[in-house]
Amino acid sequence: MSAPLKIRERLSEVRYEIRGELARRARELEAQGRTLIKLNIGNPGAFGFRAPEHLQRAIAERIHDTDPYTHQQGLPVARETIAAYHVARGAQGVTAERVFVGNGVSELIDISLRALLNPGDEVLVPSPDYPLWSAATILNDGRPVFYQCKAENGFLPDPDALEALVSARTRAIVLINPNNPTGAVYPRALLERIVAIAARHDLLLLCDEIYDGITYDGAAFEPIAPIAGDVPCISFGGLSKVHRACGWRVGWAVLSGDEPRSRDFRNAMDLLGALRLCANVPGQFAIEAALTGADTITPLCAPGGRLHEARRAVIEACEASPYLSLVAPAGALYAFPGIAEAFARGFDDHAFALELMDAEGVLVVPGNSFNVPYRNHFRVTLLPEPEQLREVFARIHRVLERQITDAHKVVPLARRQARAAR
Repeated sequence: MSAPLKIRERLSEVRYEIRGELARRARELEAQGRTLIKLNIGNPGAFGFRAPEHLQRAIAERIHDTDPYTHQQGLPVARETIAAYHVARGAQGVTAERVFVGNGVSELIDISLRALLNPGDEVLVPSPDYPLWSAATILNDGRPVFYQCKAENGFLPDPDALEALVSARTRAIVLINPNNPTGAVYPRALLERIVAIAARHDLLLLCDEIYDGITYDGAAFEPIAPIAGDVPCISFGGLSKVHRACGWRVGWAVLSGDEPRSRDFRNAMDLLGALRLCANVPGQFAIEAALTGADTITPLCAPGGRLHEARRAVIEACEASPYLSLVAPAGALYAFPGIAEAFARGFDDHAFALELMDAEGVLVVPGNSFNVPYRNHFRVTLLPEPEQLREVFARIHRVLERQITDAHKVVPLARRQARAAR
């Protein structure tokens, strides 16, 4: 028998549990006829959301123009619209020539890191992170260096601790704002301090702002490019979340800051984009409509809107639980509950997620999948209807009560309540 094909060794360092082992187990259960509530992916279309009609019309009206390749950086009108949008927000040095349209932000993250990194170069990545960032750094021969964003600080980073991690090999700082998985929204004063770090150490700012229009209860999103000024910065955005069009695979990367300093980097991104010819063309015709048309996300995030009420259901469920703690998400499409301190010791987030799926038919993502040094958190998406989320947390409570009762030899809550009522 021939030897098995060898694979890239660095893949052993990559984790992506969002679509990993638990998701494969979920497919096995579904093949057996089980119905699961899958909260592992922020996929609006899977929960009944639709891309706005004016975006759909924009594609339909130009479908006859979508057969040829376009420029490797994207349709000129799309790039001009994106550039104008960022200039209006205050970004410096942005032109259509510094805008790149890709097959979602994921592809552009990979291209930007491939253009930037030499073997052994370091990238400062938040912990918890969206694991594509650390994976793409590793697969482009770099080294992710994690700066902690702790729950006790609202999942915001400590700039002094972040700067202490800068070395001679550091090339960039990654920011995810609003944050996935925690829902943290970074205040302007914090962003100013991080920009100052990048300026002192000649670092590129890589700013994942895909959730920029999704905030709650007065939280204010601050784009970083206007704050960065001349400091080289890439701002990533797209249609998948704010405009609920994940399957269209339309994202963009906007390079701002001093043009001469980033000219070689811009040309490297252009070369890498050319090697894959171009991004999906039909979806690009929706970009102008998305950035100049009606605001359809704000009503969903306002009190009474579906996303706001789903978030409220999660917050209330965590407040009512003796086993859970939560930093209320200020933005994005996720919550990142933790196990209350009294019960956190020895908790295994992966074992919890597996039992929750097998016993209760709910798929969540274990917190350790987001490159954190602890195992007592999990992530859920806020996309289901509020009532379904209440049912989800009732199932979570049942699993936690079983696990914590076994681990801590405590009397279950229901039994304690019955005794107190006597």
